[in-house]
Amino acid sequence: MMSLSEIDRALFFLINKGMRNDLFDIIMPFVTTNAKFIFLPLVVWAFFKEGKKAWRFLLIATISIALADGAAHTVKDLVERLRPCNTLENVHLLVGCGSSFSMPSNHASNAFAIAMVFWLLRRSFISFLYVFVAGIIAFSRVYVGVHYPFDIAAGGLLGTAAAYCAIFLYRWGTRILEKRSYAGGLHLAVLMFSLFRIYYILTGPFDLSFDEAHYWEWSRRLDLSYYSKGPMIAYLIHAGTLIFGDTVFGVRIFAVVFSAFSSIVLYRLGSELYDERTGLAAALLVLVVPLYSVYGVIFTIDSPFIFFWILSLFLFWKVVNDSLSDVNRKSVLQWVLLGISVGMGLLTKYTMALFYLSALLFLLSRKETRRLLFSGGPYISFVCSMIVFSPVIVWNAAHGWLTLRHTAGQAHIHDGLVISPKDFFEFLGSQLGVVTPILFILIFIALWKLRKDEKGAFLFWFSVPVILFFILKSVQGKVQANWALPGYAAGFIAFAACYIRSAESLKKSVRTFVAAALILAFAVTAFAHFPRILHLPEKKDPTARLVGWRELGREADEKYNELSLAGPLFIFSDSYQVSSELAFYMKGHPVTYCVNLGRRMNQYDLWPGFEKLTGYNALFVTVGDGNMPEVLVKAFGRYEKEAASLQTKHGKVMKITFFKCYDFRGIAAKRVETY
Repeated sequence: MMSLSEIDRALFFLINKGMRNDLFDIIMPFVTTNAKFIFLPLVVWAFFKEGKKAWRFLLIATISIALADGAAHTVKDLVERLRPCNTLENVHLLVGCGSSFSMPSNHASNAFAIAMVFWLLRRSFISFLYVFVAGIIAFSRVYVGVHYPFDIAAGGLLGTAAAYCAIFLYRWGTRILEKRSYAGGLHLAVLMFSLFRIYYILTGPFDLSFDEAHYWEWSRRLDLSYYSKGPMIAYLIHAGTLIFGDTVFGVRIFAVVFSAFSSIVLYRLGSELYDERTGLAAALLVLVVPLYSVYGVIFTIDSPFIFFWILSLFLFWKVVNDSLSDVNRKSVLQWVLLGISVGMGLLTKYTMALFYLSALLFLLSRKETRRLLFSGGPYISFVCSMIVFSPVIVWNAAHGWLTLRHTAGQAHIHDGLVISPKDFFEFLGSQLGVVTPILFILIFIALWKLRKDEKGAFLFWFSVPVILFFILKSVQGKVQANWALPGYAAGFIAFAACYIRSAESLKKSVRTFVAAALILAFAVTAFAHFPRILHLPEKKDPTARLVGWRELGREADEKYNELSLAGPLFIFSDSYQVSSELAFYMKGHPVTYCVNLGRRMNQYDLWPGFEKLTGYNALFVTVGDGNMPEVLVKAFGRYEKEAASLQTKHGKVMKITFFKCYDFRGIAAKRVETY
């Protein structure tokens, strides 16, 4: 009896070679390369026949295609089946073979995703034509030699499932609008944003950022803490890659998860403070404001940090109110949960310590809350947070308090009192950019207006002091745009309470400003996801550093393989960013090293180095067109320089220099002088 794979191969050759004829040799390559446009006449016909109803079909079909395409990319990476044109001999190949995996076929999944929407919503002659065209597109993929028949079948089933899901989502959204369900609207919005982000991660233009690649390196070497940050980010990436492999999706999946949870918890907090409408508006701001939305795709420490800050806000408000009302006998447990949440935030980012400051200022600001400082609750919470945070303390005690030294360097403490107008205006400008100018101003107006009552005071003290702290810090030295990120969470609720909760009663001019703030925030976020629309020069494009690393990995693989013929070798760079990107994007994820040629300390200095690999050859990779450092010239018997200009698919040109180094003689470890 033939196996399924044998049946699949037999069917492939039956279609690819058995049905071969001159007419199909012309038609099928055209169909397979122009699949996007073949449906266009049918779409026009649908608008002519269905009128306004066609917009509903088109919207659902768009959602269906996005679901199918993203799911197909995911399954491909999981199955990892090679295309027939890459594995079989005598394939009648009429188009490029392609570099992606084979099962399922994206052409088939996308074609059936749009066709089945029309078939399921309205079975008619035009619906039949949609399905027929989808079948021709799917058939063409086998005929031109790039997919097996079972790839096509899997794609068709996936597209059909996507169509069912898209119709369900549309009908769910319609019911939400009819019932004016704020909770339902939030859940649908979070789901749609999450699905888009998953799709974007799988198909989007950006490689791992420097921080993501470096944190992934941490996740391969789990520890109690690390040089510059706590261990939370490493544990989360380790969990993601354990499930989805060492892929970009595996690294970034928790960015999607934490953004969704952050939005849901902020909705709960806004609803507790004011009403569901306020909660929904604040929750949606988390999804669309540039400063927050980027961490729904890029997974750095700020993604989980946002969540733990918002969760701690919610728990703090609950426990304060329950403690004051004396109706909740479980307040001790609530203080413990708050401490755990704050501790988890500290394991993620040390800026979480500002939560203590804001909480203290809020408790001191009102007579009725000051008495809580004479109860055991806040101190129980603080002790619990320190217990959770204790692994970082233990690690630092064993490593000479390196994190304190690094943090002092980052905060420019050793610089003393220095006035830097340039850094101040740069930081202020960055806040206007990442929050957007109108929204930034309206948030502060709202916080000021609401500050007098208990709810407004809570939002004020958890927002203004945090943002003000970093504004004042920028007078003394460089402050990154994302450092003030936690201060805006409470600000979103204040904005929603002041301008969205009773929008109908606002003056027309104010409503115009509010609408402009929301539209601008969404537009900036959209352009941030698709920056090529703006055609920014490379030097002014903030996303330029997120492309080219995949190409670097491929080029480094070639050099590494050539050099491996001469004996055992290792690979290193003089930059932790490049070392981390190489480790992720090279085949097999090799161990990489980062040589210290006078830079400040980084995590690589705490891991075993290559000093003892005498007799090995090495590949030294550095950005730019430079010369071999003198200390490395002396460390090797000889070397060969190869400069390369890597052209990325996004048009960026990356200049890289590879040094093939032979006969490593050893090198003295350089003493760390800066942190």
